[in-house]
Amino acid sequence: MTALERIQELTAQIPSSSWNIEISGTLCEVTPNHLRVKGLSGGVNLGDQVSYLSGTQEEFGEVIRIEPDSVLVKPYASRSDLGLGIKVKRRGELNFYPDNSWRGRIINAFGKPIDGLGTMAEGPSLASFNNLPPPPVQRARVKSPALTGVRVMDLFTPICHGQRLGVFAGSGVGKSTLLSMIAQSNTFDTVVIGLIGERGREVREFVEETLGDQLSKSVVVVATGDESPMMRRLAPKTAITVAEHFRDQGQSVLLILDSVTRYAHALRDVALAAGEPALSRGYPPSVFSELPLLLERAGPGIEGSGMMTAIFSVLVDGDDHNDPVADNIRGLLDGHIVLDRHIAEEGRYPAVNVLTSISRLAQSCWSTQEQELITKLKAMIAKFEDTKDLRMMGGYKEGVDPLLDQAIEIAPKIYNALVQSLDAPSSQDAFNELAQLL
Repeated sequence: MTALERIQELTAQIPSSSWNIEISGTLCEVTPNHLRVKGLSGGVNLGDQVSYLSGTQEEFGEVIRIEPDSVLVKPYASRSDLGLGIKVKRRGELNFYPDNSWRGRIINAFGKPIDGLGTMAEGPSLASFNNLPPPPVQRARVKSPALTGVRVMDLFTPICHGQRLGVFAGSGVGKSTLLSMIAQSNTFDTVVIGLIGERGREVREFVEETLGDQLSKSVVVVATGDESPMMRRLAPKTAITVAEHFRDQGQSVLLILDSVTRYAHALRDVALAAGEPALSRGYPPSVFSELPLLLERAGPGIEGSGMMTAIFSVLVDGDDHNDPVADNIRGLLDGHIVLDRHIAEEGRYPAVNVLTSISRLAQSCWSTQEQELITKLKAMIAKFEDTKDLRMMGGYKEGVDPLLDQAIEIAPKIYNALVQSLDAPSSQDAFNELAQLL
């Protein structure tokens, strides 16, 4: 028996409750993408947190790869003052304690306040950033309509409490504005908003101008674009963990993540740093495994608890709605709203393309008459758009096709009725408002 085996045999006889052992290693490699630490391989698990001193400041990182003689660590800090030989300590799994008093606060990815309003109370229950979704057969059914206050959504893509919906758009098409309008809805008890990879200047604008009085019932999680990929990877988990806390108390929660694409970019950066091969447009395979783990946590809780309605924004790279991330997310959600650049260029906001947008639970929201009406309106809009080139060439003659005559008369009025600005009052009864505007 070797000396190491003898030590392991002796330590196994000591009650674990009496242990006070610090597991640490030594920094042996520093690169822009990762840190390599010797001496931790046998004492850490994948995903464990480690800490080290950067100057006089304690900083944290996560174990992203374990090798026989060393481990790779991805730091949470964007920049660090590090040198070889620095002591690196194991900290275990990352977790925190959400509390009801967090409403009205702005926090970072670690769940720490960044709004200058002092410390936050800790709740009684420990929450993990990597919670599993509720068992599928124990989840409540999704069937209660939820009013968003956005007229085009409540008409053509209505949602239910507990539904997960994606907003797909290129840059500058009004995606964040639409999410801001949804956040102002009074339908939900608590709103949790994750701003992932956003511009730093937009945070105060969103909180002070968009949320306004709604901040008192909201929790805002922020990881701006200048923060490290690790912070942008962690922030969506923070937001959804906070939302789970309120959902499990029986509340109706609205979760908004803007955007899931930047979360996927952060996953890609971390996976490439861990040595994974890039396959689909530069995305490693683990990205498409991590996305459903996050998205499936949203939705209804177990029977008898609350509902988490989730709106995920998806930034479509190059206006290609079939890029790998957008295509994967679309198949995981309960519906998608497509924002069209051509509609935005015409000055019609929200720039929702009602023909390509769909809510898979709309049948639970519409009455039979409402469903028939929406079907007819979509048919008119489709005929109006399909004959646009024909009409521009002078090939249209009034009276030849009565349905086309009706579409030409009604479709522009529908478009005008769907226009709604961020400052406009929220829609309360979309069908009656449409009838009055027509």
